[in-house]
Amino acid sequence: MQGENQLVELHVTGMHCNNCALSVHKMLEKKGYQNVFVSFANEEVKFTADKGLNVNNVIQDIEGLGFKVQQEEQGFVKEGFLGKIEHKFIFSLLFTLPLFLHMFLPFHWLHNPYVQLSLCLPVFVLGCAYFGKSAINSIKAGVPNMDVLIFVGSTSAFIYSIIGTLLGLGPNYMFYETTATIITLVLLGNVFEKRSVTQTTSAVKDLMKIQVDSAVRIVNGQAERVDINQLKIGDTLLVNEGDKIPTDGDIVWGDASVNESMLTGESIPVEKGKYDAVIGGTILERGSIRMLVTKVGNKTVLAQIIDLMKRAQAAKPPIQRLGDKVAAIFVPVVIGIALLTFVLAYFAFDIGFRQALLNAIAVMVISCPCAMGLATPTAVMVGLGRSAKQGVLIKGGDTVEEMTNLKYMVFDKTGTLSTGKFKIRDIKSELSDIETATLIHGLESYSNHPIAKSLVNAFANREKRKIVFTQVKEEKGLGIKAMDSEGHRYQIGSKQLVEDSKELGNYDVFLLRDDELVVRIAIDDEIKAGAKELVQTLKGQQIIPVILSGDRKEKCDALAASIGITEVYAEKLPHEKLELIESLKQGGKVAMVGDGINDGPALTTADVGVSLGDASQVAIQSAKVVLLNNDLQSITTLLKIGKHTLLTIKQNLFWAFFYNIFAIPLAAFGFLSPMLAALAMACSDVVVIGNSIRLKFKKL
Repeated sequence: MQGENQLVELHVTGMHCNNCALSVHKMLEKKGYQNVFVSFANEEVKFTADKGLNVNNVIQDIEGLGFKVQQEEQGFVKEGFLGKIEHKFIFSLLFTLPLFLHMFLPFHWLHNPYVQLSLCLPVFVLGCAYFGKSAINSIKAGVPNMDVLIFVGSTSAFIYSIIGTLLGLGPNYMFYETTATIITLVLLGNVFEKRSVTQTTSAVKDLMKIQVDSAVRIVNGQAERVDINQLKIGDTLLVNEGDKIPTDGDIVWGDASVNESMLTGESIPVEKGKYDAVIGGTILERGSIRMLVTKVGNKTVLAQIIDLMKRAQAAKPPIQRLGDKVAAIFVPVVIGIALLTFVLAYFAFDIGFRQALLNAIAVMVISCPCAMGLATPTAVMVGLGRSAKQGVLIKGGDTVEEMTNLKYMVFDKTGTLSTGKFKIRDIKSELSDIETATLIHGLESYSNHPIAKSLVNAFANREKRKIVFTQVKEEKGLGIKAMDSEGHRYQIGSKQLVEDSKELGNYDVFLLRDDELVVRIAIDDEIKAGAKELVQTLKGQQIIPVILSGDRKEKCDALAASIGITEVYAEKLPHEKLELIESLKQGGKVAMVGDGINDGPALTTADVGVSLGDASQVAIQSAKVVLLNNDLQSITTLLKIGKHTLLTIKQNLFWAFFYNIFAIPLAAFGFLSPMLAALAMACSDVVVIGNSIRLKFKKL
C-alpha cells in the first residue's frame, strides 16, 4: 500500500540558468519523486514524496550537483565574502587586471611566468570551485551544462601554460591572462544575468511585498498586536484607516472604502459594508472595520496568487521544447566541434599547436547554451508579471502560446457579455406578495448564479415570513429543488422546469410548488461595457466569437445582434456546452470565457478557459486565465500580452541560435581570441534577458 504523500519545499541557491534547473529536475525525477517543480529564477524546488522521506538525503543530492540548499529553520545564513557572485567577480578582477595589462604596461616583472602563475592561480582555483564543481556534477547527472565548456576551456589554457612555464618554453606558451580573463568575464556575465533575472521576477516580489506581517486582534474586548502567523480562522481583527487588511475575512462591523488595485489593477476604491468580504493585502483607504478571519496562511487569495504566479512562470510553452532539446545536446556537440577544430587546425592546416589550442578554447568559450535556456522563461516571467499587474492572471507559459493560436472564442452570456445584474421587468404570481417574496428570497439564497443573486437583492427589503427548508439541492442549468418543513416541494429555475410551452410567455424564471406553476418572473439584463469593441477586435484577429448560453434563444439572439456575433448556441445545459466545446475544438484552438460559477466543466474542456469573476474565486477557478477586475477590456489586454510575449520568445530564440551559428565558425577559424569569445558569450545572455525586460515597458 502506497504511503501518504508529503509536499517538500526547498530554497536552492546557485542555479543561474534553465540548464541548472533542468539538472535538478532530472535528478529528482530519477529518484522517483512526483510533481517536481524547479524555478531557477525564484530559487525554489518543490516535489511530492512518500511520508517519512529523509529530506537530508535530498539536500545532499541537490548540493552534490553544486547548488546550495537553505532550509527555513536555518533562518538567515551569513555568506562569506566569496559567497556572492558579485564578490567572486571583484576578487577575480583584482588578479586579472595586472595579468591582462602586462601587454600594455612597461613593467618587466609582469612578464615573469612565475609572477603570472601566482596572479592566475587564485582566479583559477576560484573558477574550479565555482565552474568545475558544477561541471562535474552536471555530467554525473547526465545534463552537462555551460560550466563544462568554461571549465574545460580555462583548464586547457592553464595546463598548457603550466607546462610551458615548467619546461621554460617562453612567452608563446603563456596563456595565464587567457585563463583568468575567461573566468572573470564569465563571472561578469553571471552578475549581469542575476541582476537581469531579478528584474524579470519583480511581479512575484511585488506581490510578496504586499503581504502583511502583523495584525491587531480583539480578545475579550482588548486590542493586541500579533504576528500574522498566529492568526486563526474565527479571530476578530481591527483594521483602521490607512492600514493594509491583514488576511481574508468578512466585515462584521463598520463601513470602508477599500483599494483593491493590487488584485484588479483598478485604482477606484470599492465601498464595503457589513458581511462584505475583504482580501488580505488590500488597503483600507477610508473608515474603520472589524473583520472575522475566514482564511489564513497559504489559503488566502494573495498567497494563492503568488503560488499561482510562481508555477505559471515555470510552466513551459511548447515553443521552449526546441530550445530545451538543443540545450540538452549542445555541450557534447560543442566539445566535439572544439576537438575537431583542434585536430583540423593542427594536423590538416598545420597552423601550430598554440593557435590550434586557442581556436579550440575559443569555440568552447563562445558557445552559450545559457542564452537558449534563458530565452523562454525570462520572456514568460515578464509577460505574466505585466499581465498580473493589470489584473490578468495567466496560469502558465503554455497558455501564452495557446492564446496566440485561437480559432474560436466562446462566451457565456449571463455575467460575461451581460452585466449579470438583473432587474425584474414583470412578475405574475398566484401567491400573496409576502409568500412570493418569502419563497423566492429563501430559495435563491442557496445559489451563486447571477440571476439568483439579483433576485435575492430585489426581494431583500420586502416583507417576508419565516420558512424552514429541510432539503435543498441545486442542479446546474436547471435551478433549485427544495422541500419545506410542511412537506411542500418547490422548484425554481429556467424554462426547462415547465413542460407546457404555452405557459412560458415572455418570462424567464419559474417557481413551482408541488409541481404547480405559481410564479413567473420576467427579467432584463444589460450588455456589459466594451462587449461590442471586443467582438470587433476578435474579428480583426481572425478569431470567431461564439455565444454559448443556457438562456432563452430570443434573448441570446438579441444580444448577439447588438454586438455583432453571428454564431449563437442558446438554451444549452452544462453537458451540452461540453459537447459543443469538444466539437469546436475539432476545427482549431478554443477559448471559453465564463463567469466561473456554472461554466467550470466547459472552462476546463476548452484549450484556454478564461474566467471573469471576483478575486475571492481565484483559488477555485478551473480556468487557465482569471480576469480579476471582471472587465471585458482585460481580454484585449490578454491577447496583446500573449502576442507580444510569444514574439519576444521567438526573438530571443532567434538571437540565441543565430549567435551560436555565427560565432562558433568565427572562433573555429581563429577570428576570435578566447578572451574576446568570453566577452561575447557574456553579452549574449545580457542581450536575451534585456530583450525580455523590454517587454515590461513596451507599448502594446
